[in-house]
Amino acid sequence: MTTTLKSKLQDDLNAAIKERNELRSSTLRLTLSAITNEEVAGKQKRELSDDEVLKVITREAKKRREAADAFAKGGRAESAEREKAEGEVLAEYLPQQLSDDELDAIVAQAVAEARAAGAEGPRAMGAVMKIVNPKVAGQAEGGRVAAAVKKLLQG
Repeated sequence: MTTTLKSKLQDDLNAAIKERNELRSSTLRLTLSAITNEEVAGKQKRELSDDEVLKVITREAKKRREAADAFAKGGRAESAEREKAEGEVLAEYLPQQLSDDELDAIVAQAVAEARAAGAEGPRAMGAVMKIVNPKVAGQAEGGRVAAAVKKLLQG
């Protein structure tokens, strides 16, 4: 049986506790509880798929990034560092992020496809996003993707 992403998180949490790695154990504990919350959120409790677990980890990592930025702007460097470090722990579980060049190449191809299908002007944005999103799932954040699409559509 293949181990699920959730059980890997659980195993890594246990290892972090044994190593007395406070940063790692608290980050993984918070992430696992976010996963559990997601599992009991619906009408009936269910097990999340690895893809769904990945979405939770991505969301948690994004929260850390936003918090780190907010703390940095507020002059709370220590808190910003902590959030950044937690984000790095979570990044280990996420797919490798696309470089700007890789993202631009995927978007350029999608723009060409959308135009070929007759999508022009503001409508093209939605058409291009529909093509790009499945290709970059988990490898680039929505905001980054949208910015790249806008840039190429204007160009």
